[in-house]
Amino acid sequence: KGFDAYAASVAGNTSAWDRACELYAQLTGTVVDYGEAHSKRCNHARYGEDFTGRALIDAFDSENKINLLGHSFGGATVRLFASLMEVGCEEERNTTTDGTLSPFFEGGKGDYIHSLVSLAAPHNGTTAYNIGEKPEAAEPTAQEAEQLAEKRGVLDSMMDSVLGQVVDERIAEDYAAYDMYIDNALALNETIVTLPNTYYFSIACCATEQQEDGTWAPTDKVEFIYRDSSAAMGKYTGATKGGFVIDESWQMNDGLVNTLSAKAPFGAPQKDYEEGNVQTGIWNIMPVMEGDHMALQGGLLKTGDIKDLYVDLLSMINSLEG
Repeated sequence: KGFDAYAASVAGNTSAWDRACELYAQLTGTVVDYGEAHSKRCNHARYGEDFTGRALIDAFDSENKINLLGHSFGGATVRLFASLMEVGCEEERNTTTDGTLSPFFEGGKGDYIHSLVSLAAPHNGTTAYNIGEKPEAAEPTAQEAEQLAEKRGVLDSMMDSVLGQVVDERIAEDYAAYDMYIDNALALNETIVTLPNTYYFSIACCATEQQEDGTWAPTDKVEFIYRDSSAAMGKYTGATKGGFVIDESWQMNDGLVNTLSAKAPFGAPQKDYEEGNVQTGIWNIMPVMEGDHMALQGGLLKTGDIKDLYVDLLSMINSLEG
């Protein structure tokens, strides 16, 4: 359709910080620099892969802005990336001892980003983690097992990207799973700013329907791998270790992320999307999409054609000033 579209490839299981640093290096064609202070605190190497000479895009500046889209934990990744582009990191600026500092941590580059879109992203965490141990996935039906076997190559590649990472001695706080817990997600939100001149959009999903007793149960749109977690989330209320109250408004879900959490970070400026009235510096919450956590990716076994959704979304975004 004429869009210049690129897919960055960041670590599957590490923190939003590490992934944001990797995204910056890929966009700028530089060596990944996780920051001296961060790498020392988290007990891993400061530098990563060298992307010199193979930048993801030809130009990246205020005249050549980008639209960022992040699915699931990719939402936290691109939000933190945008925040660091704008304000940098004072800790890294103040503690670098060898005289080197990645331009990423200097800030002042927020105007490089035209828009940011989160897709089924757990902005405020997910009760799938807070409920306790994650339920085992339901056994697939014979038909689902056959379909799954046909797509095994795709799924193996997905799992390799997540589970094939080298497990090192980094601290627990430096892994993606840590930030999925509600208390930790809310703490991460406190470190992220909303850029005043960037357009923000979110699309949340729902694959549950309300029952007579007020709880929410998975529909037939839920992939079998999410059935048990969706059912548990649809009934859960309680409180986090930090005292945050999880009430009935969290029960609607997409099988892995609560619909409420995917709409916008708590405390950030936000409103429902209004055609013709889109402003920068505020989350424009799009209508909830009917589907499970993978629906915005086209699904795994319960597939759907979502090309038009992205064509319409990006056409609208690219028509906006800036």
